[in-house]
Amino acid sequence: MSAPTEITAARPRRTPFEGVGELLKLAWPVVIARLGITAFGLVDAIVVGQYSARQLGFHSLGWAPTMIVLGAGVGLLQGVQVMTARHVGEGRRDAAGGVLRRGVVYSLWLGLGSTAALVLLGPPFLRAMGLEPDLADGAGRALEVFAWSLPFYFVANAGIFFLEALGRPKPGMVAMWTANGVNLIANLWLVPGHSGLPVEGAVAAGWATFASRAALAAWVLVYIWRMPEARALGVFAKPIDGPEAAAEQRRIGYGAGASMFIEIGAFAAMTLIAGQIGTFEAAAWTSVLNVGAFIFMGPLGLSAATAVLVGRAYGAQDREALVRAGLIGFGVTAILTTVICLLVAPGRDLIALAYTHDPRLLAMIAPALVLSCLFFIPDGQQVVAAQALRARGDVWLPTACHLISYAVLMIPLGVWFAHGLHMGVNGLVWAVIVASFVSGGLLTARFLWLARKPLV
Repeated sequence: MSAPTEITAARPRRTPFEGVGELLKLAWPVVIARLGITAFGLVDAIVVGQYSARQLGFHSLGWAPTMIVLGAGVGLLQGVQVMTARHVGEGRRDAAGGVLRRGVVYSLWLGLGSTAALVLLGPPFLRAMGLEPDLADGAGRALEVFAWSLPFYFVANAGIFFLEALGRPKPGMVAMWTANGVNLIANLWLVPGHSGLPVEGAVAAGWATFASRAALAAWVLVYIWRMPEARALGVFAKPIDGPEAAAEQRRIGYGAGASMFIEIGAFAAMTLIAGQIGTFEAAAWTSVLNVGAFIFMGPLGLSAATAVLVGRAYGAQDREALVRAGLIGFGVTAILTTVICLLVAPGRDLIALAYTHDPRLLAMIAPALVLSCLFFIPDGQQVVAAQALRARGDVWLPTACHLISYAVLMIPLGVWFAHGLHMGVNGLVWAVIVASFVSGGLLTARFLWLARKPLV
């Protein structure tokens, strides 16, 4: 990599507003694409729930383990996005295709390994949880089908990350929502059991997910192969950026994947804590967490856009552009999450009514939603800061911060607040608030501290 360069007087100065426009142009399709990720499970749950409450239980228990693996796997592929952006910043667009080729190979191995592990270990794990035999068997069958779709989903995400890093996020957005359309149609056809095929309920939803993810992977790969500049990008050639770049791509993925696994696993543990309190508390917490996950897709999309811009600046060894991209990402995220809070707080009752009409549940969900507004902002900041740090080569400190904040701090606080102090669902929310402020504060401070140092 070339030596760090200083900004010279000949380089045209850019205003902050130009940077905001560049970020938003890249971010809005990414945000909509990330919302499409949550839509898969939401559509499945609605269609299956309308068919049978018991089948919805099969679906929920079968879906949950695959989501932990899916989240970690998508994190492991973040190196595709970061390394592609760096090569673009270096002016080596012809090396970008090699990053994609490695990413597709990684995603295939990762998908096949994840499928094998879930199919072999998932059903026994569900039975070991102490579920009633019929519930464990039904959830296990659904889990197996969901697991078979993971290779397609990982391959698709490698392609989507590649396109986003090239500054072309709209095809990924279109592909994600086209796949959601396939998922909806397949669910409506298969779930009620009138398709003529020997499937119904949760297992049918699993096959709908399989079909939609296969369609997603095919759409993305065909689009990339048909791009006029595909050959110039090196899509059809062997990687030319060397073993060091390949190792860096894997290293970034390891850090991001570990963070995703820690966060998703920690929130799964919080759901178990809620279940220990009572059925109503578990339902209320799940509703609040569902709202928070949907809102989180906004900062998650902004974090991807920020990482692309930071990665390009890092590849170009332009420290000023790198810092500007990070600060703009922080500022836009803060504005977005503040606006969301101003909508959620007064609309808490309407949001709660979308989940239940039970007075006891409404009395838990509405105040917890207002309280949740305290973690929306720092939670958004921490994911943007983590991605910005990884894009500039600081891979493992974000993972360490997530381990400390969410595993070491949040889970014990959740137990103490919810059980020890008898705060119930609000206690779980307070634990998330504390963890988010710690994570967001540490990661933002780290980025600002590194901003004073030369790039290496």
